[in-house]
Amino acid sequence: MPLASKRHSCRFSYFLGSLASPPPLRVNPPLASGLPLLRCVKSPLSPVAADPEAAPWPQREAVALRETVSGEPPLQATWIKSAWNEEELRLLFCIEDTQVWATLSERDALLYNEEVVEVFLAPSGDLATYFEIEVNPLNAVLDLSLARKQGEEGWKKDFQWRCEGLRTAVRKGPAGWVAELSIPFAALGASPQGKPWRANFYRIDRPSGAPWELSAWSPTGAPTFHVPERFGALEFVE
Repeated sequence: MPLASKRHSCRFSYFLGSLASPPPLRVNPPLASGLPLLRCVKSPLSPVAADPEAAPWPQREAVALRETVSGEPPLQATWIKSAWNEEELRLLFCIEDTQVWATLSERDALLYNEEVVEVFLAPSGDLATYFEIEVNPLNAVLDLSLARKQGEEGWKKDFQWRCEGLRTAVRKGPAGWVAELSIPFAALGASPQGKPWRANFYRIDRPSGAPWELSAWSPTGAPTFHVPERFGALEFVE
């Protein structure tokens, strides 16, 4: 599918099945390191409703996720949009999916065992710690923090951490689903001012009768999301 650089509305009507083709997309310019850069524009924000036609989403640019290992377009596409104000980071996922499903509805259930979108944020940029927030098609949430283990490989996961003030919404339709997240800066102990954050955005697609597929904004080159060295840069701009 060709990529386009113009702004567009990732219209929810597409996910209701009323459009013949997906909206045009763009890929943000890479850093010198080859990692992607997402410029998150400060904007007036509407209530959290998972509505791509609400402000500011029609004026924000959509960026496509790619298959995590190869970097190629996935079988079912996912796009993200971003915005912020003084209080929060706002993210919108538009997810193409012919078989939207989930069974887990409890807070902090292991959502990654089903279909889900995920946000990894490392505001400090040191890649030794980061936050993980997941939302599934039932609008269930899993949030945790991770810290690199000292003197050994792997990550220590803190499932007791809560993203205080987090708000999410989900809408579903025949052609897919839309998820919106409002992430307070205070919950992360971080500020949008200063140098860019490191971040990555993901999706797990588990269609019935077919292999599961992992998608990432910045592909990790491996069948796992926990590769912070591959996090892209999230730059907050006025």
